Amino acid sequence: MGKSPAELILSGERMALARLLTQVENGSPEGRTTLDELFPYTGKAHLIGVTGAPGTGKSSLVNQITLQYRKPAADDPKRVAIVAVDPTSPFTGGAVLGDRVRMRDLAGDPGVFIRSMASRGSLGGLAQATAAMVQVFDAAGFEVILIETVGAGQTEVDIARLAHTTLVVEAPGLGDEIQAIKAGILEIADILVVNKADLPGVENTERALKSMLGLAHPVGKVFCHHGQAMDLPSSELVNTSLWVPPILRTIATDGTGVGELMAAIEQHAQHLRQSGDWGRRERTRLEAELEALLTDTLVAQFRLSVPDVCYEEVIDRMVERTLSPGEAVKVLLNGEA
Repeated sequence: MGKSPAELILSGERMALARLLTQVENGSPEGRTTLDELFPYTGKAHLIGVTGAPGTGKSSLVNQITLQYRKPAADDPKRVAIVAVDPTSPFTGGAVLGDRVRMRDLAGDPGVFIRSMASRGSLGGLAQATAAMVQVFDAAGFEVILIETVGAGQTEVDIARLAHTTLVVEAPGLGDEIQAIKAGILEIADILVVNKADLPGVENTERALKSMLGLAHPVGKVFCHHGQAMDLPSSELVNTSLWVPPILRTIATDGTGVGELMAAIEQHAQHLRQSGDWGRRERTRLEAELEALLTDTLVAQFRLSVPDVCYEEVIDRMVERTLSPGEAVKVLLNGEA
């Protein structure tokens, strides 16, 4: 009797892993069942989010970080998975595979697995699909999982919240000194990276980041961390050193500053474990995933209970402005449609 898909994943079969990732991204029942079987084996990986505006060199930076984790000289080279969340191709509906082209240095390394995924026009489901994909890699024994997002909008913020450590990457000379602040993405940063630090204007970019850092990460009784307002008792403020995001310069094309970045990532992981924030973030992340799945499941079940003709009639009345969205919900829930 052959091994089950879950057993193949746990034994390190790359073909089975690729197949399951496709099933999970497509939301197939087989993928969900296997994911459920693998869930007890998750929770060990260090999840690192890499986000920021387009053109900041995120893929090159992810490439360098991965090479550092995979260095033959390292005492304990880590197995690394990369989830590259790409914009949807308007022609094929698939992911734009630019990241794979830029990450050719990693090709052929059995300790690295790169997966690109597309939004396919469903922004809300993208964070859920990414979370599921991360769980597959976690169960498969990848110790570090890098989640790279394209852009700096709300979807990227949601995906970055999956991570234990989030890098927000900026670069000088993009026309807007701090593009990420527009989307409120700075408040989820654990480490700020000014990449392409050999370009003119790097000092201005770093200065602007420093000036905004205090607004995004106020140190006081109410501390906003990863988008979560935490009311800390005074005793905890005394005993716990709050993490202030460092600002680091890198040149990803030649590896300058990447060693310092790796040290900061490790320091942040140690801080999370010592402060207990690692467990808090895990809980918050799983709670968000549960609520998202509950919402999807309950809406799907509800739609099955309401005839399409009734549902369309309610929408028609909304279009005619004879029924508000709030009233429409009451009508549908009360079975008056």
